[in-house]
Amino acid sequence: MILVDTSVWIHIFRDKGGTVAKAFRDRIGSENSVLSRFNQLELLQGARDEKEWALLADYLSTQYYLEADDNTWQWAARIYFELRSNGVTISSSVDCCIAQVAMEHGAILLHRDNNFEKISRIRPLRQERFILK
Repeated sequence: MILVDTSVWIHIFRDKGGTVAKAFRDRIGSENSVLSRFNQLELLQGARDEKEWALLADYLSTQYYLEADDNTWQWAARIYFELRSNGVTISSSVDCCIAQVAMEHGAILLHRDNNFEKISRIRPLRQERFILK
């Protein structure tokens, strides 16, 4: 199972020539791709107008989601705390939540965001940078 981060979805949605979408399909293959509610939040808040909001909301309503549980919040905060305590700054606490959800569900996190590589230095986050060829 692959949890696809917002940083990948943005490239897919903005892909006019289809090369990113093809690379994504090639990478996913027969594996299941999922999102977290945090990705849903990030994608919707980035909508440029009402039309894009409606298209995104409609698409996202058809996707599968990994859900947070009662412990997700505390463990995500702990990731942020430990990184900061070690002098490592990340740009989004939401990325700690996404990483924690991926770990809780045993998913690979496919991304284009350096924050996840930093998190994987202190947690057993199975992560992979989505590389465009």
